[in-house]
Amino acid sequence: MSTVNDLTIRAATVNGSGSQSANLVLTNAIFRMGIPVAPKNVFPSNIEGLPTWFDVRVSPQGYQCRSREIDVLIALNPMTWHDDVPAVKTGGVVIYEESYARNGSTQRDDVTYYAVPFAKLAKEHVADGALRKYFTNMIYVGVLAHLLGVESAALEAALRAQFKRKPKAVDTNMDAIRLGMEYAASNLQKTDSYTLERISGKTDDLLLMDGNSAAALGCVMGGCTVAAWYPITPSSSLCESFIAYCDRFRTDAETGERKAAILQAEDELAAIGMVFGATWAGARAMTSTSGPGLSLMAEFAGLGYYAELPGVIFDVQRAGPSTGLPTRTLQADLAFAYALSHGDTKHIVILPATVAEAYELTMQAFDLSDRFQTPVFVLSDLDLGMNLWMTHPLAYPEKPFDRGKVLDAAALAAAESWGRYRDVEGDGIPYRTLPGTEHPLAGYFTRGSGHDENAKYSENPDVFRDNLDRLARKHDTARTFVPQPVVEDAGHRVGIIAYGTTHHAVVEGRDRLRDAGLETDYLRIRALPLTADVTAFVERHERVYVIEQNRDGQLHGILRAELPAELAGKLHSIRHYNGVPIDAGAVVEPLLSAEETLFV
Repeated sequence: MSTVNDLTIRAATVNGSGSQSANLVLTNAIFRMGIPVAPKNVFPSNIEGLPTWFDVRVSPQGYQCRSREIDVLIALNPMTWHDDVPAVKTGGVVIYEESYARNGSTQRDDVTYYAVPFAKLAKEHVADGALRKYFTNMIYVGVLAHLLGVESAALEAALRAQFKRKPKAVDTNMDAIRLGMEYAASNLQKTDSYTLERISGKTDDLLLMDGNSAAALGCVMGGCTVAAWYPITPSSSLCESFIAYCDRFRTDAETGERKAAILQAEDELAAIGMVFGATWAGARAMTSTSGPGLSLMAEFAGLGYYAELPGVIFDVQRAGPSTGLPTRTLQADLAFAYALSHGDTKHIVILPATVAEAYELTMQAFDLSDRFQTPVFVLSDLDLGMNLWMTHPLAYPEKPFDRGKVLDAAALAAAESWGRYRDVEGDGIPYRTLPGTEHPLAGYFTRGSGHDENAKYSENPDVFRDNLDRLARKHDTARTFVPQPVVEDAGHRVGIIAYGTTHHAVVEGRDRLRDAGLETDYLRIRALPLTADVTAFVERHERVYVIEQNRDGQLHGILRAELPAELAGKLHSIRHYNGVPIDAGAVVEPLLSAEETLFV
C-alpha cells in the first residue's frame, strides 16, 4: 500500500556544507507540484562543522507544524549517524552514504536502507574539491527525486528560483541532481511505500515566504522610514530584508536619493535610542532584536513608555536564558516584553502567528504606536521568522496611516490651551506636536522624569500618581484597538488558548483530539493587553488549556493575574520548551492525560 503525499523528510548534514540550498530546492520543487509543505530548519549556532537538520513535512491536510515522526532520512553526517537512524519511524526509509557502517543502533530490520556512494560520485564528477561538498547535496536531491517521484521540471524551476541571482549555477546544479537520479534509477530497487504525486487545489495562489521578510515588507507598507539595529540571530534577516526593500522601493529612480535612513548601531541600547529620537521628530521608526538585545533595551523602553514616544520593536524570540540556544525557538519573552523596564510599566504586545499576520499586524503596530504614543512590541520567534511558510499573497494596504492625536499649527491656533500630557477625552491619550510646527505653543519639554500634564518638571506625589493612573487608563483604552483574538467557539466544554506559532500545532492537535472523541473550542490571542473576548471565552468553558512554548507558562500567569479571580481555577497550563518547534503531540498528549486523570 502506497503512502502518497504524507511524510516527513529529514536531511541530516553538516553546517556549512551548502545543504540549505539543496533543501530549499527540494522544498520548492515539491511545493510546485501542488503539494503542501512545511519546512523546518534546525541548525547550530556556529558557522560550520556542527550537525544540522532540515525537515520537509508533506501532508495532504496542509499542516504547518513540525512532526515528530521521520519517514525518510538522508544521513550524510557521520557524527550523528547513530542517533539519526533510531529516530526514523518503523517502515521508514534511510538513504545514507554507503561508507557508513551499519551496526548497533544503525542496524534495524524495520526500515528500508538505500546505500549511495555520495562521496565517490562527487569525486568522480566534480573536479573542484571545494565544490564537491555542495554538489553532494544536490546529488541526494536527485536520489530522493527518483525514489519519491519529484518531477524534473519542478526541480529545474526550483533551481532557477533558488539561483536567480546566479543563473550560471542552475545548469551545474541540475547536472548534479540528474546524476543522483540516474544513479538511483540504475542501482536502487525501490521497496518502500512512499511517493509524491502532483495534485491541484491545495497550493493554488499560495507562495512560500518567511516571517522576517513579511514583517520587513510590513514596515515598508506601514510607513517606516528609519531603522536602527544591531545584528543578532534570529532577527538579523528582518532588517536585512528591510534594507533590500528600501533599496527597491524607497530609492528615487531618477536621482538615486534614498527615502529611508537605516543605521547599524554599536549595540541594542543605542539602536532603540535612535528609534525614539526619530519618532520624537515625527518619523516612523523600528528596531529588530532577540531576547539578549531586548534585555539591553529595558531602560529606554521605560523612557518611551513614560515620556510617551512611539516606536516599534521586533523581538524574534529564541531560547534563553543568557545566550541559551541562540538558533532554537521559544516563546519565552512574553512576560518580559509586556512589562519591560523598571517601575509600573505595561506595553502593547503584538503576537503574529502566520506570515500574513507578520505583515498585516506590523502595519497595525505602527498605527498603534502613533495613536497611543508608546513603544509597541511585535513578538515573533525563530520558527516564524526564519522558516518558510505557505501563505496567500500579501494584500496591498488600503487604509491611510493613523498618526493619532497630532496638533498642527491650525489646531494650536484654534485651541485655547493644551498640555502635552493632558487627558482631554478621558481615554488616557494626550495630544502631541512635532518639531518644526510653526506656532508659539508647539514647543514642550519631553521628560523621562516626573512631569505634570503641561510637561513641566514635578515631584508632587499627587501629580505623579495621577500621571501613572492616566498611563494605566491609556493601556486599558488599547484593549479595544489592538488586534482582537481569533475565536472558534461551538459551545464545547473544553477550550484551548494559544498564541503565535503554537497555533499551528493546535490546529493539528484539535483534529487529533476530535478523532479521539474530544471536541474543543479555541481562542488565539493576537495581542496584549487582553481583550474582553478572552474573559468571555474562559467564562463559557468548564476547562481551558493554555498552550505555549516556554517553561514557566507566561501567558497562563498573565491570564491568572488579569482575569477575575473566580476564573483562574479554570485555567490549566501546557508547556513545550525544548527549543525545537512545538508539534501536535505536545498538545494532544498532556491534554488527554489531564482529561483522563483529573476530569474523569
